[in-house]
Amino acid sequence: MKRIPVGQLALHQVLGGTLPPPSIHSYIVSGNRRTVVDADVVEEYYYPQYGTDGTLLGNLRFALKYEPMDLGIIHDTLKAIGNSELEAWIRSEPTGGYSRTTWFLYETLLGKTLDLDNARSGNYIDALDPKKHFVSEPRNSPRHRVRDNLLGTPDLCPTVRRTDIINKMIDARLAEEARHLGSKFPTETLIRAVNYLYKKETRSSFAIEGETPTADREERFLRALHDVTTFDYKSKAEFVALQGQIVDRRFAADDWRDFQNFVGETTRRYGEYVHFICPKPQDVPRLMNGWMRMTERLVVSQLDAVISAALSAFAFVFIHPFEDGNGRIHRFLIHYILTKCGFTPPGLIFPVSSAILRERHRYDSALEAFSKPIMSGIDWQFENGALKVNNDTYHLYRFYDATKQVEYLFDRVMETVRVDFKEELEFLNVYDRALSEVKSRIDMPDRRASLLAKLYLQNGGKLSENKRSQFPELTDEEVFQIQDAILAIIAEHGAPPADLDQN
Repeated sequence: MKRIPVGQLALHQVLGGTLPPPSIHSYIVSGNRRTVVDADVVEEYYYPQYGTDGTLLGNLRFALKYEPMDLGIIHDTLKAIGNSELEAWIRSEPTGGYSRTTWFLYETLLGKTLDLDNARSGNYIDALDPKKHFVSEPRNSPRHRVRDNLLGTPDLCPTVRRTDIINKMIDARLAEEARHLGSKFPTETLIRAVNYLYKKETRSSFAIEGETPTADREERFLRALHDVTTFDYKSKAEFVALQGQIVDRRFAADDWRDFQNFVGETTRRYGEYVHFICPKPQDVPRLMNGWMRMTERLVVSQLDAVISAALSAFAFVFIHPFEDGNGRIHRFLIHYILTKCGFTPPGLIFPVSSAILRERHRYDSALEAFSKPIMSGIDWQFENGALKVNNDTYHLYRFYDATKQVEYLFDRVMETVRVDFKEELEFLNVYDRALSEVKSRIDMPDRRASLLAKLYLQNGGKLSENKRSQFPELTDEEVFQIQDAILAIIAEHGAPPADLDQN
């Protein structure tokens, strides 16, 4: 079957350059109109009548009409077409929706002004089609009569495509589900669950990095999580202080990094294996300024909180503004945005890092969905033991499709609510009832009563012969009475999770 690339795929092939290809591959074919989805790309097949004249402008118009936008490719296309051709088109269609959108995007993304008078007529139109993208709260641009609903600003502006996966996750109303679950348990039980979940999140976040923190570092990160509502995302000083709080004090920073950083590992045979090359140090201030302005848009928008959290947190870790602590701050930001946007009830935390840790390979895949495609656009080498980047790479981090990261975070948040949060509440409920049964029958010290209750629960409601020897003061009748009571509790409320030791 002959396939003729069209739209942004055609633009990418013509322009060349270092940008990754678009997530949507559109083709003109002689067969039926259809959509084919695989793990990495979506292929769209169109009838011949959808074909273009093959020019940059023709394929740009196709993209604006039919495709979710890849702003990196749109940026390079507008730059390649140039002022004269764009001005002529916009003058010929002064009220046209696609011409005015192009005009707005040119002046916004390139930071240049076309020789055109302000638009005087035509209804306001959206810069991004809300049917194809998730968008921010619109701000009118009177010059173009366009509603600026971009997720970010010219310094940093990812996009998120509307997919069935994300739409279904939004419809699941996970925040409401978590609040409803919490309301079914006594306040004291909820408080105890929260205390444990804070510790679980702290330890899991370090474990993702392959670290076992000292008690001091664990306590400092735990304090940061507890103080998440006081964090000021618009302050560089706050970021520097946070980084210093959660890393070994010897590696605390006093500013954004001023050296080239990368993520890799040392191998015995091939030396340094590079997984991800971070932005050049001279690009970090501009990217972090863009990050702050993007996050400012996100937290005041009506966008789903999980989408906002994914955009903000993953953009930060892609920028990698510090030598150490970027991953932990990235996961801290997930909690910060979920709290700031009202997803997480005050004083509560969902241990997302625990859900990430259980399937670490999926976390790596979410990161690689960004990092792998840009690697071919980076000209780098090791020089005197240091990695050196030889070309301009700012554009690779400035515009990108964040759909995969959003889908991933939704999945992990759902598991956190439905597994970690639910299991901890259910465990405490069953444990409290089991402990009450023990103490109502035997007047014994609290620590031994607690241990006895846990040993019953760890073994499905029965005390094993091996563990029975730890309680010689109990009669067999007492052991079986407690057993019957705890088995009845489990029958009513379900068995608790197996990992009781850490509770």
